[in-house]
Amino acid sequence: MAKAADIPLRPDMPFAEAAATTVAVRAGELWEHSRDVLDTSDIERVHAMRVATRRLRAVLEIFAPAFPAKRHHEVLKEVKALADALGARRDPDVQLEALAQREGVDALIDRVREEQTYGNETLQRALDHAENTDLKGRLELLVAEVRG
Repeated sequence: MAKAADIPLRPDMPFAEAAATTVAVRAGELWEHSRDVLDTSDIERVHAMRVATRRLRAVLEIFAPAFPAKRHHEVLKEVKALADALGARRDPDVQLEALAQREGVDALIDRVREEQTYGNETLQRALDHAENTDLKGRLELLVAEVRG
């Protein structure tokens, strides 16, 4: 799993500036891990992106008072949906990794591979939705609004 990026916070930093800085760093990590996330041969990519959504979700929740409520709610809801889609893909990955070490479970492996394929399709739709709704741009706007 990728180490979380350091966030350049200072003790004298206003809450809104800390919020904007933290969300910008965590959102950047999310998009950093999105490259080739649909590649089922490297399950760590999905894991890293899923962790990035959790980190982003946490800071969005912690710093909620700093952001315009409606825009914040919409972005947070979409980050949660993306995390759910990543989970739909990650769960079969973990199961397949465990099953690969056992004999006589070929039928079960086939079924879990189908779940993995479905999870990948779910993730693809979520990524397409994030792109079509410009989640990245809306996160940047959320940060920019707070920075003024």
